[in-house]
Amino acid sequence: TGAAIGSAITTGRVSRIASPAEMDRFEPGTILVTGRTDPDWGPILNQAAGIITDQGGRTSHAAIVSRELGIPAVVGTKDGTSVLEDGMEVTLSCAEGDQGRVYRGKVDFKSTDEDVENLPEIRTDIMMNIGNPAAAFRWWRLPTRGVGLARMEFIIGEIIRAHPMALLHPERVEDAEDRERIEDLTRGYAEPAEYFVDHLARGIGKIAAVGYPHPVVVRLSDFKTNEYAQLIGGAAFEPHEENPMLGFRGACRYYDDRYQEAFALECEALRRVRSEVGLDNVVVMVPFCRTLEEADRVLEVMAEQGLRRGEDGLQVYVMCEVPSNVMLAPEFAERFDGFSIGSNDLTQLVLGVDRDSGAMTALFDERNEAVVRMIRQVIRDAHAGGTKVGICGQAPSDHPGFAELLVEAGIDSISLNPDSVPDVIRRVAKVEAEGGRTES
Repeated sequence: TGAAIGSAITTGRVSRIASPAEMDRFEPGTILVTGRTDPDWGPILNQAAGIITDQGGRTSHAAIVSRELGIPAVVGTKDGTSVLEDGMEVTLSCAEGDQGRVYRGKVDFKSTDEDVENLPEIRTDIMMNIGNPAAAFRWWRLPTRGVGLARMEFIIGEIIRAHPMALLHPERVEDAEDRERIEDLTRGYAEPAEYFVDHLARGIGKIAAVGYPHPVVVRLSDFKTNEYAQLIGGAAFEPHEENPMLGFRGACRYYDDRYQEAFALECEALRRVRSEVGLDNVVVMVPFCRTLEEADRVLEVMAEQGLRRGEDGLQVYVMCEVPSNVMLAPEFAERFDGFSIGSNDLTQLVLGVDRDSGAMTALFDERNEAVVRMIRQVIRDAHAGGTKVGICGQAPSDHPGFAELLVEAGIDSISLNPDSVPDVIRRVAKVEAEGGRTES
């Protein structure tokens, strides 16, 4: 048993894989069993019928990706890799509440179809969290009003695969095998960096096209240093940190000499999608912005790279995931067009709980009163200045009742993992009908 991700059931054979290096051993359509996953696992996860991990919680990489792909996962089993044998037939069930179960053999179950054509009309904007461009096409029929979180790092990690600084400076990559892989990936491009911009623009463009004309909020890269280091050539450009979760990540990278050249490539990809392709529904979002000074510096660098807030209708949002974002909400609201609450990191930092630690799962709860008060405060302070507030964290997807709290607090939009959309729409409709949200 472990934490259930999603509400589906699947039956299949186990493929027990220790690392992405064993990718050639994975048989498409089987159930992946491993210790934990990270962005390197993308090609395998896209072909899996289900996922079982020893480690991780509801905000882990495996959990986020499985929800987006619409496949069930049981994470944090502690002993899945030691109990489940390669080739064993199992049934993976996430349809029995918060606890996911893995049964030996094939277990009979009934499936039901979800009618998404006749869901009630609501005032709150329901949006989707999407990272994989292919997944965007899978969910386009859902009655949502755009994409509230398009994760750029999924495109970088799973499609581009190489560190942008390694593409800009391949001569600084010491590993001969990495240099060869970069050469293979970028063959046909005049410059290796153009490979990065082209593929990133294509990926963002696909997601933006599916959401058009509704807003598609694209978050700038938010890898941690240990994740960047795993990209091809990445080890040459990333520092070793004892605590990457609180280290050199998010906004502080974009104006730093160690990454600013690479950030210019991200900006160019976004500029192309908006200006050359014409998908001006793309909204840019800045993650993990700790201070007002950081906000000013990032906006300045973006403007230098052709992404000036307010020009050609460009809106720039900021993630609200650090307590300082809440405490200084009026000041952040002067600099950005909207907030998007990242409940995963906000919960972690308010409660002092490692969100990826299976041992701390019981204490990691977005519904804790301290977190709820933070959310209510930022909605209140942002609205006082006329700035809109949404949420794109896991909480409304994992705890549909949490959406009711958000609507009562006056949230403008809720961005969900696709499989949660129908249930949350029905819950929101009920709250709105009872007067939980006005038109204001």
